[in-house]
Amino acid sequence: MSLQNDIMEGIKTAMKAKDTVALESLRAVKSALLLAQTETGANGEMTSEDEIKLLQRLVKQRKDSANIYIQQGRQDLADPELEQAAVIEKFLPAQLSEEEVEAVVKKIIADNGFSGMGDMGKVMGVVSKELAGTADGKTISNAVKKALA
Repeated sequence: MSLQNDIMEGIKTAMKAKDTVALESLRAVKSALLLAQTETGANGEMTSEDEIKLLQRLVKQRKDSANIYIQQGRQDLADPELEQAAVIEKFLPAQLSEEEVEAVVKKIIADNGFSGMGDMGKVMGVVSKELAGTADGKTISNAVKKALA
């Protein structure tokens, strides 16, 4: 449960520094972790993969909200969402660049003999497992479409 310990240390640091954005972000992460650990069927433990998925979901939610606010001309509401996403991203593994994702996708397509858009689902499944936590689904999807087209 090193993530939970890291989050708690981050909360303490944010409180001492009076960093409200970081504090709000980390409290949201802590809350989501506790909810995930106590939901029905959970045994109180989360694997590191589950923690990464949870963090990715929280970042995606904030970025999606920011995009909606920007489309509505509300930059004042989008900025805090983007700042929170940046704070949460610090706890994720380093993300691969688009070029690195494309290279992995091309290698997987070549190794498995996939061709054409009909194999997109198969390719997405393999690539998503391979790049779990290091690239978001949208980047992977764009790279797969580009490689199969």
